Amino acid sequence: MKTTGKLFLALFAAAILGSTLTVVADNYYVKKEDKNFIRTSNRIPSSDTDFTVAAENTINCVVSIKTYASVQRQQYQGNRFFDPFEFFFGPGYGNNAPRRQQPQQESDKMQPLGLGSGVIISPDGYIVTNNHVIKSAEKLEVTLNNNEKYTAKVIGSDESTDLALLKIEAKDLHAITFGDSDALKVGEWVLAVGNPFGFTSTVTAGIVSAKARNIGEATSSRANSIDSFIQTDAAVNQGNSGGALVNINGELVGINTAIYSQTGNYAGYSFAIPSSTVNKVVKDLKEYGSVQRAVLGITYQPLNAELAKEKGITATSEGLYVASVSDRSAAMQAGLQEGDVITKLNGNTVKSSGQIMEQMNKLRPGDKIEITYIRNNKTFNTSATLRNDQGNTKLTKNSTIASLGCGFMALSDEQKKELQISNGVEVVGVKAGKFRNAGIKDGFIILEINNTPVNSRDDIENIYNSIMSNPGKRKVMIVIGIHPDGKEDYYAVNLSDK
Repeated sequence: MKTTGKLFLALFAAAILGSTLTVVADNYYVKKEDKNFIRTSNRIPSSDTDFTVAAENTINCVVSIKTYASVQRQQYQGNRFFDPFEFFFGPGYGNNAPRRQQPQQESDKMQPLGLGSGVIISPDGYIVTNNHVIKSAEKLEVTLNNNEKYTAKVIGSDESTDLALLKIEAKDLHAITFGDSDALKVGEWVLAVGNPFGFTSTVTAGIVSAKARNIGEATSSRANSIDSFIQTDAAVNQGNSGGALVNINGELVGINTAIYSQTGNYAGYSFAIPSSTVNKVVKDLKEYGSVQRAVLGITYQPLNAELAKEKGITATSEGLYVASVSDRSAAMQAGLQEGDVITKLNGNTVKSSGQIMEQMNKLRPGDKIEITYIRNNKTFNTSATLRNDQGNTKLTKNSTIASLGCGFMALSDEQKKELQISNGVEVVGVKAGKFRNAGIKDGFIILEINNTPVNSRDDIENIYNSIMSNPGKRKVMIVIGIHPDGKEDYYAVNLSDK
C-alpha cells in the first residue's frame, strides 16, 4: 500500500509540474510576441444568439401574397405583325415568338400566378413587397399570420428598386419597426422571415455577408436597375420574396429580394434591399405616386490598381473614376471633370457602384450633396444640388392615365368573334392628350401595348404606371392594334412631359 501511495503522489506531482511548465511556456511565447503569431483582437465575441424575441416580433408583421391572373394574360398568343420594338430599338426588344393559343372560354378564368411575401409597415394596412411579386397580377390576395384574408390594391410600384406598396382595408395590424440598415455590420446576425414554398411564418437565421453588393452582372439584371443589396447567408427560397430581413431586435433592415443560384433554389447567398432604400421609396410612393430619383450625371468605373497606374493616379487606389460628365447635370454644376476620382459622397466612402447607389437611393431632386474627389493627385471638396433625369429639380406627382386623353371600352364576345381576335380594347372619346398627339383616333382597337396584351382599361393603366415609374428619359408606349375596317397599325406614344 505504501508503494502504491508513493506512486500516486509521484504521478500527481508530475501532472502539476507539467501543467505549470505548459502555462509558463505559453506565457513566455506570448510575452515574446513571436512574429509568426500575432494577436488580432482582444474582443470577446458576443454569445447572444437567442432569436426568439426577434422572431416573435416579426412573424405577425409578415404576410403571404397570392397573385392571380387570367389564362389569357399568362399565355398570350403573341402579336401577328412585325415587331416595332425591334424596328425602333434593335434586336432583343421584340417578342415575336409564337405562343400556344388558348380557347376563348378559358381566357377569362382567374388562376394562381405566384406566391410571395410582404411586410406590414403601418397598423392601417400598408404593406411593402417586391415589384416582381405583384407584377402582371390582376388580383392580389393577402393572408395574415392569423389566416385572415384581404384583397389588396397597389398604391404604387417601382421596377428599378423592385419595390411595391400595397394597401388592405384593415385596422390595428401588427406593424414592423424600421431599423437602420446603414448601421448593419458585416458578421451581424439577421433573420429572414417569409413564406418559402408556401410554408407560412418561416424563420431562418444567418449573418450579414456583405453590404452594398452589386449583383447586376451575376443575375443579368437590367442595365438601369439599382443594385445595392445586403448579402446574407440566411436561407431564402421561392416565396420568400418581399419578406422581412430583421436584426436581432426584430427591426426591419431589408426586404428579401433575390438569391444567387444556378438551380433556382437556395445555394448559400441571398440578397435584401436595405431598409434605408425601402423607407425612402415607400414615402415617395405614398406622397407622389412615383419615386423621386436624384441623378448625379456621371458615368464611372471603380478605380483599381491597373487603372490608377494607367492614369497616373497615386493619391488613392480606390474610388470611382469619372469617365464622363453629362450636360446640365449636378456633376457639371459641381465642377467635376473626366478623370476625377470621387472618394466620398456626403462624407460616406464610395468605391463601388453598389456604394454610390446606396447613397443616391436616399436622395431626391433638390437635395444638396457634398462631394470629395481627387484631381491631379490632390483632394478637393465641392457641392451641388441634385437634379432629376430631365435635368431639373422638380418633384413631380405621378401622372395618371387621364393624360392619354381618351376613354377605353371593353369589347364584347361578338365583336371579338367578328374581328377574329381574342382580346382588345376600343379607344373612345379622343380629345386633347397624348393619344391624339400620336395620331390615334376613335374606334381604334388596341390589341397590345409594349408587347403586353390588353383586354381592359385596368390593363392599360397598369402598363402606363409601370412605364412612368421607371427611371430614364425613354417613356414610350408602342401601341399595336387594328382600325374598325380591320387594317393593322401601330403608334409610338410619347409619355414624356417634354
